[in-house]
Amino acid sequence: MGKTKNTSLDTVVTDFILLGLSHPPNLRSLLFLVFSIIYILTQVGNLLILLTVWADPKLHARPMYILLGVLSFLDMWLSSVIVPRIILNFAPASKAIPFGGCVAQLYFFHFLGSTQCFLYTLMAYDRYLAICQPLRYPVLMNGRLCTVLVAGAWVAGSIHGSIQATLTFRLPYCGPNQVDYFFCDIPVVLRLACADTTVNELVTFVDIGVMATSCFMLILLSYANIVHAILKIRTTDGRRRAFSTCGSHLTVVTVYYVPCIFIYLRPGSKSPLDGAVAVFYTVVTPFLNPLIYTLRNQEVKSALKRMRVGRGAE
Repeated sequence: MGKTKNTSLDTVVTDFILLGLSHPPNLRSLLFLVFSIIYILTQVGNLLILLTVWADPKLHARPMYILLGVLSFLDMWLSSVIVPRIILNFAPASKAIPFGGCVAQLYFFHFLGSTQCFLYTLMAYDRYLAICQPLRYPVLMNGRLCTVLVAGAWVAGSIHGSIQATLTFRLPYCGPNQVDYFFCDIPVVLRLACADTTVNELVTFVDIGVMATSCFMLILLSYANIVHAILKIRTTDGRRRAFSTCGSHLTVVTVYYVPCIFIYLRPGSKSPLDGAVAVFYTVVTPFLNPLIYTLRNQEVKSALKRMRVGRGAE
C-alpha cells in the first residue's frame, strides 16, 4: 500500500498505486518486451518524420507537413507520458506514483491529448482547403497562418489540461489509493475521491466528450466535402493521389477519436474493456502514425529517399 500521512482532520493520500493492465503473470516478461519495443519504435519513427520535415525544403514550407511535424512531436511526448509507466508495471519495481507525479501525468496527458485533438481538426481543414479550394489555398492557408493556428491549439490544450487537473485534484483523497488503470486519468482517479464527484463528471463529459465529438464531426464534415470534390476529379491518378493523402489522415483520426469518445462519454463506467480501449489512443496511435504517414504518403517517402541519397553522396 502507498504511504499516507495523518492530519488533524483525516488521512491524506501522498501517493497512488497504479495496478496497470490486467495480464496473466506468465506473460509479464513478453509484455515488458513488446511495450518496450513499441516505445522505442514510436520515438524513432516520429523523430524520423520530424527530421525529414525539418530537413527537406519541399516539405517544411508547406502547411500540411508543418502540421505533420507537430503531430510527430506531440506523439513522441504523449507516448513518453504514458508508455514508460506501463513498462514499469510489468517490471518488479514499485507500482507507486507520487501524488505530484499523478497530477503531472494527468495534466500532460490531457494537455498533449487535447492539443492533438485540435491538430487533427486543423489537418482536416488544411486538406479541405487544398482539395476543395485549390486556387485560394495559398491565401487561405499559408505558413504564417498555420503557425498561428498551431500555437492556438497548444494554448487551448494547455488551458484544457490545467482545468482538468485542477478540478480533479481540488477534491480530497483520503481513503484507498489503488488506481485500477495503467495511468492517472480522470475517471479512475475520481473513484478514489472522498467527496461528491458529480460536478467533475459533468465537466469531464462536456469538456472532453463533447469537445472530442465536435472535433470528430468537423473532421467528418470536412472529409465528406473532400470526397465529393475528389469524385469530380476526372483522372484516375488524380483521384488515387487525393484519396491516398486523405486516407492516411482519416485512418489515424478514426483510431484516435473512437476510443476517446468511448471512454469519456461514459462517465462512471467500470468496464474492463476501458483499459484495452485506452491502449489504442495512448500507445497504438503514436506508434502507427509514422507507419501510416510514410507508407501511404508518396511525398514523405520521396523525401526519405532524398535524405538517404544525400547521406550516401557524402
